[in-house]
Amino acid sequence: MRRLLVVDDDHSMRAILQEALTNSGYSVQNAKDGKTALEIINTEGCDLVITDLVMPEMNGTELMEKVRKKYPNIGFLIITAYGTVETAVQALHNGAFDFITKPFSISQIESRVERFFEYEHLKEENKQLKSKLSYNEKFNKLVGKSKAMERIHHQINIVAKSDAPVFIQGESGTGKELIALAIHENSERVNQPFLKINCSAIPESLFESTLFGHEKGAFTNAIKMHKGLFEEANGGTLLLDEISEIPIAMQAKLLRVLQEGKFTRIGSTKEISGDVRVLATTNRVVNEMVEEGKFRSDLFYRLNVFPIIVPPLRTRPEDIPLLVDHFIKKFQMKYGYDKKEVNKETLDELIRYNWPGNVRQLENLIERGILYSGDEKVLTLGHISLETDYIRQDHNGPGIDVLSIAEMEKRLIYHTLKKTQNNRTQAANILGISVRTLRNKLHQYAQEGDLPMEIA
Repeated sequence: MRRLLVVDDDHSMRAILQEALTNSGYSVQNAKDGKTALEIINTEGCDLVITDLVMPEMNGTELMEKVRKKYPNIGFLIITAYGTVETAVQALHNGAFDFITKPFSISQIESRVERFFEYEHLKEENKQLKSKLSYNEKFNKLVGKSKAMERIHHQINIVAKSDAPVFIQGESGTGKELIALAIHENSERVNQPFLKINCSAIPESLFESTLFGHEKGAFTNAIKMHKGLFEEANGGTLLLDEISEIPIAMQAKLLRVLQEGKFTRIGSTKEISGDVRVLATTNRVVNEMVEEGKFRSDLFYRLNVFPIIVPPLRTRPEDIPLLVDHFIKKFQMKYGYDKKEVNKETLDELIRYNWPGNVRQLENLIERGILYSGDEKVLTLGHISLETDYIRQDHNGPGIDVLSIAEMEKRLIYHTLKKTQNNRTQAANILGISVRTLRNKLHQYAQEGDLPMEIA
């Protein structure tokens, strides 16, 4: 039976509501003030509190704040007089389900209570539906059905609903950021901010301001107050990408925020409380950095509450066909091509390859192949590589020709011009450069005596 608690300093109001709602099939208790209400909730629990807004010692809003801090699932229905409607609206922003103004009829209060439980039922149904989604639906950005990927899906399922820090470790290009996003999207914070920062890209002098903010005039060029990422991400998730690059001096301040949930803007003495779920990634071997004194052990242990180790692509070749199909669909749509596929010979070569750049390298290779293939329906080794022999496999294992960036760029330009029958405007569009840049490149190659006759 659903449990209600009526809180009002007016005895007659308490008695009328208790009798009416009991007759409607609810289990109803009453309390004459906020203190008594807290005692009942702490000892016997409650589903919905119906409380007067204006009461001595502790008003309805203060009661709601105390209760919801400890019991966030308990609902609140506020009773208010006409003159305090503005305060009641503020209570809605702070978490109340609804408010009702005096005078009201019994049918009106019964209708509000019924609507609350209908809403709670819908929320629970939605939660159950989400929990029944298949892995493919829940992790549609994380392509792969290998045992290693299934383990990661399982780990995300376990940790997403908690607020535990997650430390995602793996080589560059393995998809650590996508895993962090999947954790956020499957958490209760999904409708709150998801902010990310690449720690290796922040100058050391700006770390503290970037993370915690600063007050106007805190330092030269601080012309206005600036909120840091921890403040902007309040209620949501903050991803600290490549956290191993944070300067050692900043690590102690970050540790304090993780432990206490409080921080201070530069130039201020006021502490700010934040409710932020922190996820971190690194492509470094952090244990070695701890031993070398480059990463604080206490920060490592605080972040490593729930570690996720992302395997490199070379250890899960069974995922490569799925990834290839995924990227072909992505880029044929991006560039407006009809359905394409990769032939068996090329797929076999891709499966055997070592993938030092992991999934990101495969994605880049498929995009290049789509551009090379043009209107052709089947991607071959000639499309996938910069030249037909760019990716080579021999009987001794995977290998790759060594080419400079300049040489790869030159071959890509020549191949694109060949595909467009020397249409320089079309080729420049495909290459993502201006016609002027393309013309300058060709002029340079001509001066070097390395411009094919059909292009000159």
